[in-house]
Amino acid sequence: MIDYTNPNLIIETAKIEPGKIAWRSPSNIALIKYWGKHGRQLPSNPSISFTLDHAFTETTLEYAPKTGVDQGIDLQFFFHKEEQPAFKAKIQKFLESIHDIFPFLRQLHLTIRSGNSFPHSAGIASSASSMSALALCLCSLEHELFGTLESDQDFHNKASYIARLGSGSACRSIYSHLAVWGKTSIAPNSSDEYAVEYSDVNDIYKSFQDSILIVSAKEKSVSSRAGHALMENNVFAKPRFEQARMRLNRLSESLKSGDLEAFGTIVEDEALTLHALMMASTPSYLLMEPNSLNIINEVRAFRKETNLPLYFTLDAGPNIHLLYPGYIRDKVLKFQEEVLLPYCEDNMWIDDHVGIGPIELDSDSEVAQ
Repeated sequence: MIDYTNPNLIIETAKIEPGKIAWRSPSNIALIKYWGKHGRQLPSNPSISFTLDHAFTETTLEYAPKTGVDQGIDLQFFFHKEEQPAFKAKIQKFLESIHDIFPFLRQLHLTIRSGNSFPHSAGIASSASSMSALALCLCSLEHELFGTLESDQDFHNKASYIARLGSGSACRSIYSHLAVWGKTSIAPNSSDEYAVEYSDVNDIYKSFQDSILIVSAKEKSVSSRAGHALMENNVFAKPRFEQARMRLNRLSESLKSGDLEAFGTIVEDEALTLHALMMASTPSYLLMEPNSLNIINEVRAFRKETNLPLYFTLDAGPNIHLLYPGYIRDKVLKFQEEVLLPYCEDNMWIDDHVGIGPIELDSDSEVAQ
């Protein structure tokens, strides 16, 4: 087990000038799903995801020497320029939970300004983008104050580790294109404690598009955190975790060879398995909505009629991600416009694609509005 606790990361506040750090980090969409955890945010099975591009969070971390005597985390938090007490409480609790890793945080006054490029309630994994952006800011701050984390690998490993503690899937958003989280034979350097970039893929997947169809922008009736907890007593949990490992091995073969049909079959089966596990929980619950099923049926009919490699997946919610290679984009957008958007709330969708991962921003930049 990795131990990042470091009581020596203490600063002489009299020598610290106020400053700020900013990162943009994307969300991601899992192809093999992480659903079920143990210990301190450790996955019960390995997962793999596409890193997105247009669905991102921008976070600025401002810091200055603390002037009061309070021994806790001194934090102001703004989301789209407005104070958000609920979000602040969550971030404050997270920062307190990692004070043994970053003890200098209790010596500073912190102001965090964050914003998403997408509606917070739009069904995108905002915790993945927001917690990865915050983790990157924290690791950059450590490097700036102490000169640590000089190698890219050390920096990314720790940022992914910290992101994982905030939100499991956030650890995968640290990397470009595809990322694997969880110990697995398909990625020799993989770990349960942080994600790694997965590069043994055919170039066709780096052109993949993701049309995110917003069936409902309402808050989910059951949170992902609660859903993970319900896996503990799910009678299908153990065979599910083994199934995920086998599917990951099969998916790695299709990613390497460029076999789109095999890719699509596995990814769609994974999405439906995820929601079947929810229905098989005690108590059971259902996050898909009638229009989720309508879109799935339309996609299957379109694929049968055209023989084009258009596939779907879902996160833990009702919204559909359409995954397809860039060379069929025009045909898919026409089908989407004519057939699928009427099933979406206010015809809402997000045009995204596989991206290059997080970007450090100029500290004077404005976060997403």
